[in-house]
Amino acid sequence: MVKWENKIAKIALPTPFAVGDVNVYVVKGDALTLIDTGVKTKESKEVLAYKLGELGLKIGDIEQIILTHHHPDHAGGLDFFDRGVPVYGHKNNQRWLELSDEFIHMHNQFFLEYGGKCGLTEELKDKLIRTREEKRFLSNRKLAGFLAEGDELPGLPGWKAIETLGHAQSHLSFYRESDGVLIGGDHLIAKVSPNPIMEPPLLPNGERPKPLLQHNESLRKLLHLPISKVYSGHGEEVEEVKELIHFRLTRQHDRAMHVKKMLEEKPLTVFEVCKQLFPKIYSKEVDLTMWETVGQLDYLEDLGEIQSETQSGLTLFSIA
Repeated sequence: MVKWENKIAKIALPTPFAVGDVNVYVVKGDALTLIDTGVKTKESKEVLAYKLGELGLKIGDIEQIILTHHHPDHAGGLDFFDRGVPVYGHKNNQRWLELSDEFIHMHNQFFLEYGGKCGLTEELKDKLIRTREEKRFLSNRKLAGFLAEGDELPGLPGWKAIETLGHAQSHLSFYRESDGVLIGGDHLIAKVSPNPIMEPPLLPNGERPKPLLQHNESLRKLLHLPISKVYSGHGEEVEEVKELIHFRLTRQHDRAMHVKKMLEEKPLTVFEVCKQLFPKIYSKEVDLTMWETVGQLDYLEDLGEIQSETQSGLTLFSIA
């Protein structure tokens, strides 16, 4: 049964994705707020309506929506709500909500070129591109306002936005200073470490993001806050926040050192490292395994442990 806890009610919604259920949150304030929406499926909408009913609410009672990030399990269900309900979030959500033909073309051009530099085969490069068909899980909405680092949340006095980029270039977490509660989206999850997902540059021909480095920086930012509890986008709440952050950072460093050992014999492309890291699943989950690999290489290069050079259109990594 859904219940209120310090003006927050957690609702778990089903998704068709491997990640399983996603958590959305109803928050009481000057405006009745829903943080994230679930995915755009009939089942998700039915469960949302039922669980809001346990709180004595209807979908139409939600007065505003605030997004942690743009991924379809968190923002796809925007179409459940009347167009008059304002939606707020990071400015980098907008290109994914619109998914214009221009953006799809730019997205696919970037990944085809970058996949080539990483050493992917033509067949596997094609698995990185997006099509209009993906629109079925997304909702084309305009944000009513953008939120940035330190902004107070509209309709929720005492809550502020914290930019926690890494898992997405649009990722925000929301902090209530009065009791140290954080609604953290996919930034910090109890059982798994979120994927550092690669996205195209924010500007055409701009520098690509380095999501694992961003994610680590965002985790360290939380160490400076007296956080009592994290309400996560998936799974159970996190209360031993600093301990989990230190565990995640240490485990990631250890994995990077494992990657470094792979380069001791000879220089390798991203794809060659990826196949060693994920020998059983790289061909089925090309994007997630490749971006995890890129993240570890970015991390090692940032530390000065390895170096990269381009040969015949391929980026090769070697011990510095």
